[in-house]
Amino acid sequence: MSVLTFKGGVHPYSGKEYTKNKAIDEYFPENGLFVIPLSQHIGSPATPIVKVGDRVLVNQKIGEASGFISANVHSSVSGIVKAIDNRKVANGNKVPCIIIENDGLYEKTNSMDNENYLEFSKEEKLELIKEAGIVGMGGAGFPTHVKLSPPKPENIDYIIVNGAECEPYLTSDYRRMLENPEIIVEGLKIVLSLFDNAKGIIAVEDNKLDAIVRLRKCVSKENNIEVKTLFTKYPQGGERSLIYATTKRCLDSSKLPADIGCIVHNIDTIYAIYNAVVKNLPLTTRVVTITGDAVRYPGNYIVPVGADIKQFIDDTGEFKDKAEKIISGGPMMGMALHDLNIPVTKGTSAILMFKKDEVSACKPSNCINCGRCVNACPSRIIPSRLAKAADKNNEDEFLKLNGLECIECGSCSYICPAKRQLTQSIKTMKKNILSNKRK
Repeated sequence: MSVLTFKGGVHPYSGKEYTKNKAIDEYFPENGLFVIPLSQHIGSPATPIVKVGDRVLVNQKIGEASGFISANVHSSVSGIVKAIDNRKVANGNKVPCIIIENDGLYEKTNSMDNENYLEFSKEEKLELIKEAGIVGMGGAGFPTHVKLSPPKPENIDYIIVNGAECEPYLTSDYRRMLENPEIIVEGLKIVLSLFDNAKGIIAVEDNKLDAIVRLRKCVSKENNIEVKTLFTKYPQGGERSLIYATTKRCLDSSKLPADIGCIVHNIDTIYAIYNAVVKNLPLTTRVVTITGDAVRYPGNYIVPVGADIKQFIDDTGEFKDKAEKIISGGPMMGMALHDLNIPVTKGTSAILMFKKDEVSACKPSNCINCGRCVNACPSRIIPSRLAKAADKNNEDEFLKLNGLECIECGSCSYICPAKRQLTQSIKTMKKNILSNKRK
């Protein structure tokens, strides 16, 4: 058993057997509208640089970053811009989008590989990453060029590649590691070249031993990259959990990973960095797992950003049974979907479809003070008391109990025998407190 882990966590049903042996396939619809959001990242939305009636090509920049914490947006399809309008995305919000009618040609802009990329300066590599519109693809969506530009780059000791993929059912990162280990390693080497003192760590849970073997073979001649094996447990891939497991450094809500000498990237983000620097390609696609017990054909697909999720389901997965619950992302931290006519974004890791909505079927009862939520909490706080403070809107008590340290992983709700929605209460209270602070 691996010793690389953290305190707390839970062991939900894996569900990975549906798709772990399904090689990455491609999904490029031949028709329909593409809805490409200008806000697929933390920070300011991109500013549209095309207008209605323009014909755009694959990889063409259609949205310009509107500030330092922002990201460019590129077209993933060729066709005519039909509208620039607010449309709904997975979290239920309406954001500005560029709507393109797919002509089915997928005609691309002219681009050439950067064969001499090893000779590029740090600034040139960062500019390519920024221009490509790369963001964190593990869900957070933080602009990657910002993360790679810490105030003191000389203080960065570790670049950690998150290959844990601890969310149940998801296998997109696993397939990337299995099918493209050389690209993952080369992408990491590009990032390491930006930091004079950093070492590379590729961290993978021990339920993916075949991926670990392939990655270790690829780094066998690399002096400053190590593949580390993690104990399989949720949320092993959470940023704080991952940093502690691999470096024994502690991170709290008052600090960024760079403050303790670490930068963490998702597997697909590293893949996108390789494409930007080596292939001169922007981020226009991502790997999406479509799975669940209501899916007829589970699988992993390269999907263009902006593709309609309902069309994606109809064309690839299909429903074998009526789905009571459909989730974008993982079952622990993903978002329930009530409208399927929304686009795939840079942060869409999976579409999960289940016959039964087990969470809604649970009837919460009173807290029995069993302490299981405390044992499961990776932040070492007391979720039951925090939820009570949140339900009473007692901000002072919530802060006294270190409620802002909650990472909203859902471990407490999962383990609670009383079926109380602890995470939801705490998450809502955190959102209100942070909103008031900004005001």
